[in-house]
Amino acid sequence: MQWPDPEPISSERLLLEPLSVTQAPAMVEVLADPALYQYTGGEPPSLDVLRERYAVHTRGQSSDGAQWWLNWVVMLRDSRKPVGYVQATVEDDGSELVADIAWVITPRQQGRGIASEATQGMIGWLRSQGVGRFTAYIHPDHLASMGVAQNQALHATSVQRDGEIRWES
Repeated sequence: MQWPDPEPISSERLLLEPLSVTQAPAMVEVLADPALYQYTGGEPPSLDVLRERYAVHTRGQSSDGAQWWLNWVVMLRDSRKPVGYVQATVEDDGSELVADIAWVITPRQQGRGIASEATQGMIGWLRSQGVGRFTAYIHPDHLASMGVAQNQALHATSVQRDGEIRWES
């Protein structure tokens, strides 16, 4: 399937710019706080790791074309400083397009509704591309991410994967 390229998205306070490898240096600082990995595991990535990761993500789809990979850097509109990212992996489940979504905002900017605003913008764009359903996997102790999911009209299910709960629309 031929998937469209991600486009810039804007909201009241934010700009979502399609991911590029050139954004890696700025994102190293955004992703440097170890607190970001409390629920997801892992550690802050190096510049080389981010460049490699972004090179893969910007391909836009899996090698077999079954998944559409969309990634945006979240920037504050007034300063154009990056504060995190949102992403979606879209698949056709046979009846509709389904997006598994995620969001990451630097701890320095959390608690201001940025993740919800960015995710809402991404979902709006995905809906305009024909995506009909949304899922997210959230650690059962990550209350802030649960709030973001609820703000997007997602609800928790009984499905678990790797210790995380599936939320869906």
